[in-house]
Amino acid sequence: MSESGEISEFGYIMELLARGKVTIKNIERELICPACKELFTHPLILPCQHSICHKCVKELLLMLDDSFNDVGSDNSSQSSPRLRLPSPSMDKIDRISRPGWKRNSLTPRTTTFPCPGCEHDVDLGERGINGLFRNFTLETIVERYRQAARAATAIMCDLCKPPPQESTKSCMDCSASYCNECFKIYHPWGTVKAQHEYVGPTTNFRPKILMCPEHETERINMYCELCRRPVCHLCKLGGNHSNHRVTTMSSAYKTLKEKLSKDIDYLIGKESQVKSQISELNLLMKETECNGERAKEDAVTHFEKLFEILEERKSSVLKAIDASKKLRLDKFQTQMEEYQGLLENNGLVGYAQEVLKETDQSCFVQTAKQLHVRIQKATESLKSFRPAAQTSFEDYVVNTSKQTELLGELSFFSSGVDVPEINEEQSKVYNNALINWHHPEKDKADSYILEYRKVNRDEEMLSWNEIEVCGTSKVISDLESNCDYAFRVRAYKGSICSPSSRELVLHTPPAPVFSFLFDEKCGYNNEHLLLNLKRDHVESRAGFNLLLAAERIQVGYYTSLDYIIGDVGITKGKHFWAFRVEPYSYLVKAGVASSDKLQEWLRSPRDTVSPRYEQDSGHDSGSEDTCFDSSQPFTLVTIGMKKFFIPKSPTSSNEPENRVLPMPTSIGVLLDYDKGKVAFYDMDHMKCLYERQVDCSHTMYPAFALMGSGGIQLEESITAKYLEYQENM
Repeated sequence: MSESGEISEFGYIMELLARGKVTIKNIERELICPACKELFTHPLILPCQHSICHKCVKELLLMLDDSFNDVGSDNSSQSSPRLRLPSPSMDKIDRISRPGWKRNSLTPRTTTFPCPGCEHDVDLGERGINGLFRNFTLETIVERYRQAARAATAIMCDLCKPPPQESTKSCMDCSASYCNECFKIYHPWGTVKAQHEYVGPTTNFRPKILMCPEHETERINMYCELCRRPVCHLCKLGGNHSNHRVTTMSSAYKTLKEKLSKDIDYLIGKESQVKSQISELNLLMKETECNGERAKEDAVTHFEKLFEILEERKSSVLKAIDASKKLRLDKFQTQMEEYQGLLENNGLVGYAQEVLKETDQSCFVQTAKQLHVRIQKATESLKSFRPAAQTSFEDYVVNTSKQTELLGELSFFSSGVDVPEINEEQSKVYNNALINWHHPEKDKADSYILEYRKVNRDEEMLSWNEIEVCGTSKVISDLESNCDYAFRVRAYKGSICSPSSRELVLHTPPAPVFSFLFDEKCGYNNEHLLLNLKRDHVESRAGFNLLLAAERIQVGYYTSLDYIIGDVGITKGKHFWAFRVEPYSYLVKAGVASSDKLQEWLRSPRDTVSPRYEQDSGHDSGSEDTCFDSSQPFTLVTIGMKKFFIPKSPTSSNEPENRVLPMPTSIGVLLDYDKGKVAFYDMDHMKCLYERQVDCSHTMYPAFALMGSGGIQLEESITAKYLEYQENM
């Protein structure tokens, strides 16, 4: 579409808006970038047809690249795409924009990110940002809006000496603004510059001709009806659109303009209906506000009744405790007074001492008989001392467990809306958290509220974070590493919600997730190993070769380990990744290895010697075990026959029964490069199975080895599912 064509289209739209008495300020919400929440700057059109600032796309890609793939970062930046993003360095921006930046470079490339407008994942493909079209029409509208907003602020001449004069013209070819004098100087009559296109003062300069992002020297002159995007003739002849149906740009322009004009005319013609619906919405808002206040008053009344009951029960319980305490203290006081009487010159003993002074025998006998009985009782009490009462109040502990559970489930009347149940088997946490739930009455629920919070047992309870979800699954990002998170969900039908489901607690990985694929070049043995197209699953197929090599019955054959490594190395920071070993696997080794150790192992594929097995005998040489006290440039654990074998250690029992564990469904590896430590985890319970020091003086790589039949599947990163976008053209 030419410049004049787009300007005329814009003028037509603005004329329709003016007829409807709509000022440009009323469309401000359409001119705000969903990522930075500011007016669009050089907006790009994403595959989902939403627009986003050029700079924001780069920052989103850099943020995700640093979170999952950047080996030079210690901790991932997991800010929400809806928040303002920090400005990246220019070298990183150039790295993202530069075509031909391959995954096998030191830092992998991220081309998939969630659209801030619809939250669906969009894939930019091999060309990345360079494959996106610039939304010139939106850019022009934003510039008109800026001009309307700063009508009192003049655009100054770019060529004047200080102080600059107010500009009167802007040259679209020179991308500069001029005052009258400077324009005459730099665009003299009789020169090529005199033929430049000039407009009123503006800061929005755009190319006259829209060029193809795939073929940068070709003009856009066709429209692909299948992909809904402009293309050039090379795209149609031998590019990605060769088998697609295309139409001329003029035909597409006419068709789309007619549809847009009819839709705008229809909306403007329904102005009275829109106004009446706005009035109805205002009434509904007022009614909602009144009903909400009434509901709050009713809720306060119910809670005050509960408070009254609790205060009454509290008062009665405290009175019972005080009465029991007073009775026990009185008994102790009486017993203490009796014992004080046993002291010399006090009480009973003092009285007996005075009786002994009586010289009249008849009077002494008369008094001493009863006194002697009391003395005997006091003596027996002294020999078998027993407190008069108990000090423990165990019988007075208030049991509120049932009441606490009931109060925790306190909610509104469900009115038939069943409680959803979180599916623990399908819910998991890796780089993000994926929560799935089941609702018995799925068709009766309009939406769901998923709540989550970090569980901190040492501090007070944290508040719940809420997310509204239309489906029955949700991916949660921005979770901290090595933390417990509780999740629960409730269903909504209109304004009525169900009680919350039972909480599901998941533990996040101990470090940011490290993203990599299997390397198909470095040491990869395609005769024994089979790698899928996605490079996230490898399978050993050495069994048939073993039979061919040992076809004579008296000839033995030694099978060495077949190694395969990750395509990205680690030079700093703390990283975590996970994988699954197929249950039928005979022997698999997994862990980390330094670049120099890998060169030693992979120097000659046919003579490769494993770190545990000698080439001459094929038996376990114990090379790992003999040097477990020193830090080695590699660490590999053995997995096979549905077992996980813990290597020998000087600090723990080395008995076979203590070193053999059931094989976890998924195994995690944590590498702390800076501290020189590697650990292996059971992903199901996020429990550390084995940890040891490792020499990280060189670049470290995820390393795997297979012997016999077996398979390894890398854990797939959790991202939002790709959805089909409905394009209402």
